[in-house]
Amino acid sequence: MATDMEELYAQRLKRYVTTMKNEKADRIPIRPFVAEFTAKYAGYTCQEVTHDFEKAFAAVRKCAADFDWDAVVGNMVYVWTGLTQAIGLKYYGVPGIDVPADTGFQYLEPPVENAFMRPDEYDQLIEDPTGFLFNVWLPRVSADISAMGEPTSYRNNLSFVKGGMAMLSYFNAFGEQNALLRSESGTVSAISGILKAPLDIIADKLRGYVGLSMDLLERPDQVLAACEALMPHLLHVALSGADPDKNVPITIWMHRGCVPFVSPEQFNRFYWPTLKPIIEEIWARGHQVLFYAEGDWNAHLKSFAELPEGSIIYHVDRADIFEVHQVLGHKFCLSGGIPNFVLSYGTPDEVRDYCKQVIDGVARDGGYIMDASAIVQNDAKVENIQAMTEFTREYGVY
Repeated sequence: MATDMEELYAQRLKRYVTTMKNEKADRIPIRPFVAEFTAKYAGYTCQEVTHDFEKAFAAVRKCAADFDWDAVVGNMVYVWTGLTQAIGLKYYGVPGIDVPADTGFQYLEPPVENAFMRPDEYDQLIEDPTGFLFNVWLPRVSADISAMGEPTSYRNNLSFVKGGMAMLSYFNAFGEQNALLRSESGTVSAISGILKAPLDIIADKLRGYVGLSMDLLERPDQVLAACEALMPHLLHVALSGADPDKNVPITIWMHRGCVPFVSPEQFNRFYWPTLKPIIEEIWARGHQVLFYAEGDWNAHLKSFAELPEGSIIYHVDRADIFEVHQVLGHKFCLSGGIPNFVLSYGTPDEVRDYCKQVIDGVARDGGYIMDASAIVQNDAKVENIQAMTEFTREYGVY
């Protein structure tokens, strides 16, 4: 039993890191990726934690302390709308403004004819990704920034000042948040750094999914060249936010690169060849990557098994976690696999039964982190999150 918070933190960090190495710790670490659930538990609306990151941070700390988890993300409410509104971003639906106040933020993808990148602009992106994003893409996604060649404006100039100040304020606050989690509840900050696959960048933020689907058929060589051009930039972003102590992983949020969004042939030609080298380089630098495999990626497990042993942690969302364990469990730590619909609509007994099935099926030899299948929002029942936590703490001891 830990005698103080620093000792408790050290125990939890060791448990978490040991498990991520696919080894057996003293017990299964509990690391739920809780987002709007924290607002519900702490008595805030989704609007409050999305627009005031200090409330979001406080809600995370309250959950971490009350549930006594091993690790959490400092703020899993991904979008801070104070930042997005500072530069007038068009692609987020803000709680209380664009969507109801107690609904999580939404991503607003434009129709294909108004995509933020036109189909004839691939060559510009390939030649100079940074220049294209700044000069062409940014004015299109912002309501305030003037397009190149247009007269500048007071709102244009102010948006850069506001955006820069907001970004510094928000991201610099995570250091203090992590320190408070450590000192107040002995909780480990679960991740550090962010990565996305090149093809997901094109699908999510440039062409949109519909536009990309057409491009894969009509201009495949340009799509591949664009993915290749983005690779070094995405590697740089991932490493620039990585844990300097190399304990906690960089996270990749995996979106539209799996079946049925793309065919197996397209995955093998576009998605995997431009992501795999990034993962291998990150691993060569001493960092793991948490594959947050949103959706069902089981069609691609053999490809992921090509990665160096221990280089990733694989998070299971809608896929069959027992199949994942058969293919990847000998090489990589797994996390997740507790369905969000059970946490939202089931009973505590049903949650405990599901946790037992997963623990018995994939965690007997270590290498498993307890978590919901997907990010936990405010539809999850408090008593079900408590049941998942308490059952794992009692049953998941080695």
